[in-house]
Amino acid sequence: MKKNNKKRLKIVLLSLLALILITIIGFYIYTLDYYKADDTAIQTIATGGSRTEIQGNLTIFYADNIENDTALIFYPGGKVEAAAYTPILMKLAQNGITCVLVKMPFNLAVFNIDAADEIYDKLPNIKHWYICGHSLGGAMASSYVEKNAKRLEGLILLGAYPINNADIATLAVYGSEDIKLDKTKLEQTKNKLMIQGGNHAYFGNYGEQKGDGTASITWDEQQRQTVQAILDFIKK
Repeated sequence: MKKNNKKRLKIVLLSLLALILITIIGFYIYTLDYYKADDTAIQTIATGGSRTEIQGNLTIFYADNIENDTALIFYPGGKVEAAAYTPILMKLAQNGITCVLVKMPFNLAVFNIDAADEIYDKLPNIKHWYICGHSLGGAMASSYVEKNAKRLEGLILLGAYPINNADIATLAVYGSEDIKLDKTKLEQTKNKLMIQGGNHAYFGNYGEQKGDGTASITWDEQQRQTVQAILDFIKK
């Protein structure tokens, strides 16, 4: 009887181990399939010069205005290479907003929701902090704000909606052709902009996204309108 119990226990343990290994391998394969930054994004990084600095998992785009005291922390969309957001963040930096792009583990912000914590001390001259995220990155930025609203002056969501009722000024920007976003969850958000002809993917430079709507404007135009909306929001 005891031998049978030991045999059953061994089979159970081996089965659990096999299940764990299969799960790990499956997750690893899942993370290998992600959206990569396009040539425009890569070239933008290359031309950043002294105004761009890489520190570990952070890429800092310093504002052209040396008197700048405002910065924006950016969480990328799920399974999107962080570098894909270089063009839109560079545009913001050229308009006086220092931007800090966070490269997430496995390109999934859910694995480092508190990434913003390590950024504040790196830029001691910044007095006004904002956090922004695209898609899953926006949801995780919203999650971060729930316990850190006092450190920030605003939350900016691109193709995303807030996942809590944090007491913080919020701007939501989304495309009219975005069929991945549940727009009904933006009904309580006062500050929002729907970009006519925009879609879910064009906030970044990583090509078309599976399951997204077809944009009738260029990514450059969608990002131009987004940058202006962010600047207007911050000025308020």
